[in-house]
Amino acid sequence: MKKIMTVSALVLMLGLSGNAMAQMPAKGGFQGPSAISGPSKVSDVKNMKDDTQVIMVGKIEKSLGDEKYLFTDASGSITIEIDDDDWNGLTVTPQNTIEVTGEVDKDMFEPVRVDVERVSIKK
Repeated sequence: MKKIMTVSALVLMLGLSGNAMAQMPAKGGFQGPSAISGPSKVSDVKNMKDDTQVIMVGKIEKSLGDEKYLFTDASGSITIEIDDDDWNGLTVTPQNTIEVTGEVDKDMFEPVRVDVERVSIKK
């Protein structure tokens, strides 16, 4: 009986400490100049090297399925890929202007796309 109580208390303590950690705010990071020069046009991104970091401002026109979306700005359209956990709770419609940060993804025999790491709504 003592063993059951001890194990139960241990499980309860671990569960509470894990829950407390989940509620802790994320720690900050670097704030300052970046190697990314500023928003890039879709037409320019299509000619950039693989793994180049980019920022684009535009709109998502539609979902292409499997975490892929058609992103458009004044210069053209490109496929972007946004993992479910990179939305950070945002809900975006085709009417929203957004800023996406990510990297160019060039695969042989496939069109250029951008693997998005961060999404934010522009006001």
